[in-house]
This record gives sequence, C-alpha cells and structure tokens, in this order.
Amino acid sequence: MARVPALTTSIQYTQHYLLEKLVVKGVVVLMGFCSLSTLAMADRHGEDSPYFAGWKAYDLNPYDLLYNPSGIIQMGLAENQVGTDLLEEWLEKHSDIPTWKGTLTSFKQTALYQDYHGLANFRKALANFMAEVRGRRVKIDPDMIVLTAGATAGNEILTFCIADPGEALLVPTPYYPGFDRDLRWRTGVDIIPVKCYSYNNFEVTLPALEKAYQEGLSKKQSIKAILITNPSNPLGLTISPQTLTMILDFAAEKSIHVISDEVYAGTVFSSQPFTSILEIVQSSNKYDPETVHVVYSLSKDLGLPGFRIGAIYSSNPRIITASRRMSSFSLISSQTQVLLKCLLSDSGFIAEYLATIKERLKRRHGEFKRGLKEIGIDSLEGNAGLFSWVNLRNLLVCDNWDGEMKLWRVILEEIGLNVSPGCSFHCEEPGWFRVCYGNMSEDEMNVALGRIKAFMSAGRAQEIAVLSMGKTDALAAAEGSSGVAAAACTSLGLDAGDLQPEPLAH
Repeated sequence: MARVPALTTSIQYTQHYLLEKLVVKGVVVLMGFCSLSTLAMADRHGEDSPYFAGWKAYDLNPYDLLYNPSGIIQMGLAENQVGTDLLEEWLEKHSDIPTWKGTLTSFKQTALYQDYHGLANFRKALANFMAEVRGRRVKIDPDMIVLTAGATAGNEILTFCIADPGEALLVPTPYYPGFDRDLRWRTGVDIIPVKCYSYNNFEVTLPALEKAYQEGLSKKQSIKAILITNPSNPLGLTISPQTLTMILDFAAEKSIHVISDEVYAGTVFSSQPFTSILEIVQSSNKYDPETVHVVYSLSKDLGLPGFRIGAIYSSNPRIITASRRMSSFSLISSQTQVLLKCLLSDSGFIAEYLATIKERLKRRHGEFKRGLKEIGIDSLEGNAGLFSWVNLRNLLVCDNWDGEMKLWRVILEEIGLNVSPGCSFHCEEPGWFRVCYGNMSEDEMNVALGRIKAFMSAGRAQEIAVLSMGKTDALAAAEGSSGVAAAACTSLGLDAGDLQPEPLAH
C-alpha cells in the first residue's frame, strides 16, 4: 500500500484512505465506498483544536509520582476533585443505597422504563440544590426542569430549540472550546464571537455586543440568542449584576433569547455572592422570563462529570416541551437519579460540602496564583472555577498565534504540562492560557509549579525563545540584535556551525 501523505484533518485522512489505490499482483484496484451524510463528514466538531490534542498527549504519557514522575501533568482538564473525599465519606455512610435498601424505590421500579421527564423526586431534589447554590435568591420549579446527559446535551438541545441551521448565536470570547461542538456541529448553527479584551478583564461591553450583532446582519444571518457562561470558563470570573442587566437589556431590544450556562455556580469562592441571571429576571417585571434559559449540571459543582447529570431550566412552556422530546436521546439512568436524589436531599451534607469546596478552592487558587507570581507570571484575579487564566504573553517569541502555539508545544513537551492555549478558546489576544488546578492534589500542583520554576530559573526562560523559534530563527534573531534571542543563543552555546536548517515536515 502506498504511504499516506500528511493530511491536515482526520476527515481528509478518512477520505484519502477510502479512495486510495491498492496494487495487488500488478492490478490497480480502486477502493469504492458508500457515501456518508454531510453531517458525518462535516469538519465542524472542533476536535482538531490543541485543547483536545493536549489531552491526547497526556494520555500517552501521564504523570505518576511513583511510576512515571517525568510524565505530563494534566492541567487542561476542568475537573473538580477538591471535594471527592467528602463524597466518598458520604457513600461509605450510606452504602445501603446502591443495594436498594432505604431508598424508597425498589429494584423493579428502577429497572423498568421511566418517564422521560425523569424521576419526580430527583427533579425536586435537583431544583432544591440549584436554589441552594444560588443563595436561595431564586425560585426553581421542578416542573420546568428538563434532565439531560450533562450540560453538553443541554446546550445543544436549547440551540436546536431556538435556532435553525444557518442562524447564529452571539458568544463572548474567550469561550469554552466545546461550544464549537455543542452549539454548531449537529445543529448547523453558527457562532458569532463577541470580542472581549484584557484591558477590562475581558468583560462583555455593549459596543462589543452591538458590533457582533451587526456583523451577523451584514452576513444576512438571523441572530437568535446570546449565550454566556457565568461564572466564566476560562476566565474564572463571575459576571457582575450590572453586566447581566446590560445583556438582558440588549437581548430585549433585539428580541433574542439569552442562554446562561451556570455549571460553575457552586465554585464561587469570593465573599461577593454569585448572581444568577434568574435572580435579575425574577426580581423585575422588565424582562420576559420565557426568553431566558439556564443550563446547569452536577459535573463541576459536585465533581460528578462521569454521572452525566445536566439540566435545562426555562419558564417557556414551548421550550420545555420541545426539550423533553429531544432529551429522549440523552436520558439519565434511573439508578443514577435514585442515588443522587438521596445525596442531594441530605441538606446537612450539602451545606457542609459547598462550604468546604469553596474554602478549598479559595486556598488552592491563592496558592497557585502566589506560586506563579513568585516566578514572575501574572494571572487574572479570578473568584470562581477550577482554573486560572494565565498571561504568558511576555514569553512569546513573536506576538501572534504562531508564537502562542510554539510556546504551547514547549510547555507540553519540555516542561511536561498540558495547559490550554487561548487560541482554542477564541481569545482575541495571543499569550493567554487556561491552567487547571482543581483536578489534582496540592502536592501535584506544587510539582507543576516546581517544573515551571526550574524552567524559568538559571536563564532557562531564555531557552523558550530558542525552543519556540527553532535554531535557525534564533540565530537570525540574535544576529538582528534581538536581546532575548541573542542571550538565549549564548546561554545554549549556539553558533553558526550549530544552527542547521530544520528539515521540512513530510
């Protein structure tokens, strides 16, 4: 078989493979194939993003203190493990639940088909938990909750309900890379970025919203909604009540929906309480509640992403009806609902759990930020989430996206940390990276900080320039009197004889 050439995407590779010519005993045979759907072959999933590529690199060489201490440390996964021990303790005390004792639900009842609405007592427990996370300042009606297999399904279902293929949603940048998949891939809906910048900590502004809206109109696209994440992923910041009000006013003026993804609501660790968009809508007669919808899950706040518990909350009966119909493709097992109904109904445990993870996240965030500051690295002053938005712009050898990707490879391959580059979040400024610390122990976080410190010390920060540029570019920069590059060449002992052109990729 002829060698398959380098191709830019997995889709192109598949097409090439299926059409490849085979030579069998001197006879050329053309492999035929039955065509696939446009959706199956569409390159809209976003899987080529470095956000996912970093995960794959980690899977091939994962860090382990005993068995692989030089492996890659996973700092690209926003997972909440700071309260896992509390959940394990609760399960040990209630070990009878998985054996169907004391659950008020028999095995037979649970094993048989259930209503697509989900178990009524679980939806009631989830509604109560959602209200608790929001400081009891909002009312959550269990009958207006649609259960979904995680927030991923919830966001997609809402997009299906609100927009048709070719229409668009406004999404402020930087935004979660998975939205390119969740909102676009199967729905055929487009995302128009609302461009935000670091001068005001990437806060959404009215001029930015208006500019994005007009951009859509200029392309003859119908804008159907604004989707926000509050608290923000990747910024780790809550949206202020004033900004939420501005977004609601803008949406009302344009007669479009607002979707608020609030999956990090319970991770807010600052003294200032989290403000849900529902709090503003429910406390005013100014806005139509049927145009405002919330997506939630237990993946982040409770640290249960593997359980796939998501929810859509809406006061729009048509949205609820349509969402429930679509949720038949993303149901949650009855066994999971039975277990979590018992967990969420333990009000004493829930209060202790939420208070504890907030205190732990606050401490973890402070330690991580201080550790970076000691090395000379800045980050956004976050107040929520499981990560920090870190500014490495001063380390870019060139202030553009190519420079960011080269630095990302150095961090991944040389320092051994999987962090997520800003370009994968559609950030407007190169040099920002999301770095997660909630998915590891404090000891592992300190190992990661130690690696960065070791790399930055003793002049090794200068090596980033060489490692990022390649030897040929570094020499050229040094000859052009580039201070950092020249110093880097000197620190590595490079001269003209050492610097050979790098081979072209095949």
